[in-house]
Amino acid sequence: MKIENLKLKIKSGFTMIEILIVIAVLGILAVAVLSAINPIEQINRSKDTGLRSDAEQLISATDRFYATTGYYPWRSSPDDTNQYAVNTMTNMRATSGTGNDILTRLSNSTSELKSAFVSRITATGYNTLWLYNRGTQGDSTYVCFVPQSGAFQTEAVDRCNGTKGSIPADLSPANSVICPGQAANTYSCLP
Repeated sequence: MKIENLKLKIKSGFTMIEILIVIAVLGILAVAVLSAINPIEQINRSKDTGLRSDAEQLISATDRFYATTGYYPWRSSPDDTNQYAVNTMTNMRATSGTGNDILTRLSNSTSELKSAFVSRITATGYNTLWLYNRGTQGDSTYVCFVPQSGAFQTEAVDRCNGTKGSIPADLSPANSVICPGQAANTYSCLP
């Protein structure tokens, strides 16, 4: 009887082949899950979502500045006609020039933007935000960025191709910059 009990104990363990098969199956499942999740795409999508939020904050700050002062932050006064429009894509990360002047007015003059926000969007390594306003009465102010995630790039290209709405008339003068024909360089613009 004791020999039979000993044989049962020996047979109750796993063989090396069974363990290797289990490890291989787990490896295949892990690869399938990672490819479905695509962590790099998820990281890029979260960065683009943050950029979209920052663009919305910049547009809101511009609108609040206008409501408070009666002129846009790229003008020096309500009577200033020299800087009526930001009719080129204006780099908000520039350390000098129009983009810097706008951020200075929005953060220092009326405190529409916190200095931490300005520091973040002008930091090296941050995806650049671009401001555009054609300058005609009633035109919208747009803040654009080049998306990094595939989902945001597809959305921007679809807008440029007209499959998901069209580019608004007051944004279309900048169309050659916003829709250059290369998906990787197509801008996502708000509003």
